Amino acid sequence: MTGPIEQEMRSLLTQAFAPTRLELSNDSAQHHGHAGHDGSGESHFTIDIESAAFAGVSRLERQRMVNRALGDIPGQRVHALAIRAKAPGE
Repeated sequence: MTGPIEQEMRSLLTQAFAPTRLELSNDSAQHHGHAGHDGSGESHFTIDIESAAFAGVSRLERQRMVNRALGDIPGQRVHALAIRAKAPGE
């Protein structure tokens, strides 16, 4: 079942990057009892995204782009976010 934070992240990333591939994995259950696990079931995520917007952009800048697109979600509403951002063909 997809929660509200995951749905919002999917919507924001789709609007910002028109990705050719977007996969969000909710990894929160793997961190039950760890620091940052708030019991919401939406504290830890992995994002795999492919978009032409990342062509010619460094790995660090790609991560910054994704974080900017997500607004206040990283850090305030999600404890941990792993980002794998690629351009098509990479």
